[in-house]
Amino acid sequence: MTYIILLFGIFVILAGIVLLVRPDYIISHLTKYGDSFNLHFFAVLVRIILGIAFVIGASGSKYPLIMQIFGWLTISAALVLSVIGRENFKSLIKWTTKITPLFQRLMGFFAILFGCFFIYGVI
Repeated sequence: MTYIILLFGIFVILAGIVLLVRPDYIISHLTKYGDSFNLHFFAVLVRIILGIAFVIGASGSKYPLIMQIFGWLTISAALVLSVIGRENFKSLIKWTTKITPLFQRLMGFFAILFGCFFIYGVI
């Protein structure tokens, strides 16, 4: 489970860097695939896998309570995404694509911090 958390941290850092440098790249992909069932399914599946990894791997981390809370929040997010329905998911994606580039870059900065925290927490 530690490796999943580590890979997730690396992915979050890379995504954060892309959001800082070229937020339009991620937004264009969300716009292109936002109506896709596959994106909805992938969003739920990834959150379930990550949530389980964080809950199970929490005991081996430097911050077990924070990791476990994050795991349960991630599982909860997966459940919410699975029950909101396709139209609400599409609306959520459309709302996300309308966030200003300045705020997107700010989210990228915080994503980098989160990714670093997750990596630090498990190594």
